[in-house]
Amino acid sequence: MKIVSQIREPIEDEMELFEAKFLKSMSSKVALFNRITYYIVNRKGKQMRPMFVFLTAKLLNGKVDERTYTGASIIELIHTASLVHDDVVDDSNKRRGFFSINALWKNKIAVLVGDFLFSKGLLVSLENKDYDLLHIISNAVRDMSEGELLQIEKARLLDITEEVYYDIIRQKTATLIAACCSMGACSVRPDSEEVETFRKFGELCGMAFQIKDDLFDYGAEKIGKPTGIDIKEQKMTLPLIYALNNSDKDKKKWLINSIKNHNKNKKRVSEVIAYVKEKGGLDYAVTKMLEFKDEALAILDNYPDSEYKSSLTLMVNYVVDRKK
Repeated sequence: MKIVSQIREPIEDEMELFEAKFLKSMSSKVALFNRITYYIVNRKGKQMRPMFVFLTAKLLNGKVDERTYTGASIIELIHTASLVHDDVVDDSNKRRGFFSINALWKNKIAVLVGDFLFSKGLLVSLENKDYDLLHIISNAVRDMSEGELLQIEKARLLDITEEVYYDIIRQKTATLIAACCSMGACSVRPDSEEVETFRKFGELCGMAFQIKDDLFDYGAEKIGKPTGIDIKEQKMTLPLIYALNNSDKDKKKWLINSIKNHNKNKKRVSEVIAYVKEKGGLDYAVTKMLEFKDEALAILDNYPDSEYKSSLTLMVNYVVDRKK
């Protein structure tokens, strides 16, 4: 059995029902919207984020309720909206091996679809008067926007420190996974300590997830992502930051010049990648990723064994072991 199927097994019934509810939550009176959202739903990914919601809720409560489905729908709507907008911002024509919305329907429609999905995510919580869930997702959307802008700002200046890097990935990536887990906890145990406990758990998973993504840029695995794309986009990731911090003045100058002025030169990018590997940048990033993973698993250790705890443990390990 594939790892994702194993993770999903204890919540299979909930996920099937969720998919039907999610499709309904995306409906519009405009035929074009429905055509596009149908395209999105039929090219869905692994749906890890809703799985975090359901597994957290069932770990804490043994069952889910309608609020859990609402929380999962909110998360998936906001996540999908952010992907649609990201493809426009990044001028990307592919998403999960299929044409992106902007590639098929152009940027203007893609932006409007993203806006529509964002508004749907907020309305789902308002319609059910789930103001606590709305608060969680609103904080996440704010953090995601700030994280993206912080990354753009630092890419221009190339003055990013390791701490600033953690701030960026915490806001840009980890905050949504944190929202998934706190949403799951809040749906069944509102106003409990577990809402914050599992927000932290999700954040730690998200930090490990993003560092793993950054490692793919150095050719660790074949995932269909061009090696060196982060360098070409002047994104300062952890392996590169470590290499910069452990280089002499001349090498540091060469690295910054390479990223700033020669980031489209394949030979120079390859040289940068080789240098980062040589300086131990990848090993350092792996060490930090595993630290975040272990902190997340330590939180789960405080809860009794169950199939839901086992699936969450598998999920945390999958985050760092995945091949794409």
